[in-house]
Amino acid sequence: MSDPAPGSAHHPSPRRLVILTEGQFGFHHGKTAMGVIRYGTDPIAAVLDSSIAGRNVSEWLPGHDIPAVATLAEALALPEPPDTLLIGIAPTGGKLPAEWRTTILQAIGAGMEVHSGLHTFLGDDPEFSAAAAAAGVRMVDYRRPPERHETAVGRRHLPGKRVILTVGTDCAIGKMSVALDLKKAALKAGDKAVFVPTGQTGMMIEGWGVAVDRVISDFVQGTVEWMVEQAEARGDWIIVEGQGSLDHPAYSSVTLGLIHGATPQAMVMVHKPGMPNHDFDHLPEASFPIARLPDFIRIHEAVAGMVAPSKVVAIALNTMLYEDEAEARRVVEQIATETGLPTDDPVRFGADRLWGEIHQAVEALPWVARALPVA
Repeated sequence: MSDPAPGSAHHPSPRRLVILTEGQFGFHHGKTAMGVIRYGTDPIAAVLDSSIAGRNVSEWLPGHDIPAVATLAEALALPEPPDTLLIGIAPTGGKLPAEWRTTILQAIGAGMEVHSGLHTFLGDDPEFSAAAAAAGVRMVDYRRPPERHETAVGRRHLPGKRVILTVGTDCAIGKMSVALDLKKAALKAGDKAVFVPTGQTGMMIEGWGVAVDRVISDFVQGTVEWMVEQAEARGDWIIVEGQGSLDHPAYSSVTLGLIHGATPQAMVMVHKPGMPNHDFDHLPEASFPIARLPDFIRIHEAVAGMVAPSKVVAIALNTMLYEDEAEARRVVEQIATETGLPTDDPVRFGADRLWGEIHQAVEALPWVARALPVA
């Protein structure tokens, strides 16, 4: 059965999930699982991962009481069993581990939907699609690109709309999490904020969007442009989820497409202090140093400015490499001094203060168009 249309701004009916992470649960390869657990609205029955079976997700994410089980049969035997198997990993290259096929076929046979954000489209697999058709269940591939193919047209933002893009010094360091926490803080402050999902995990959480890393390169900027247009119809503060890193040897193109497609008036730079080199785990012998923040900020502003003016207005840190809270706060202060910008770890310490400073900085930008007066 077919996927929901990518780009749709409608959140599907809630499903009860079991999240498959076999051997890969954690904040890196298991970032899809972590994101859906932390920010999603669908109830989660269990995490399916024999390497952590018998433990609880609350060990990693306090406040999330979700058991880890070793087999799908254990998940289905729970008092409130799942009806959907969600693939919870985001590995390099987005390929399906071959050893997971049996579990997926078991889920289909049990009448469960299967949701995936991999580059491997499960719905195109002959064995999976035949089993799903026989069972009458959906295979949802979140990375499947939309049918809408448009190049950018240089659309300008409507007066009164504020577009902010999260950018970063590396991949998988929290650009989505920062954007979602800033949206939450904005709504709390009374700002009508909208999150624009540009990756599979954000789509799973919000129920709409496009995984732009799967879009034909000629249409990336245009796709981002019309997603921002959709978001502007729903709110005033548009927070676009960043992807990749502008200097990452493997993933720089998606970042450039987002910068020039979203034409953000402002950017928030996400940085993970303590990491000397780019995430390049499929080439462990490769060494590509993380850029220095002041220089990288200037590069982003210059690259954005080739199409539309933009300014980095804040630094959002991922301080997870500093277990001691006092040390993490010291690093926050150090980077604030180094960059001269509002700095915090919004995931760890809350986003309210940082959002207030971002709001003020964006409103002061000379290129931000003010709302038209009501007639």
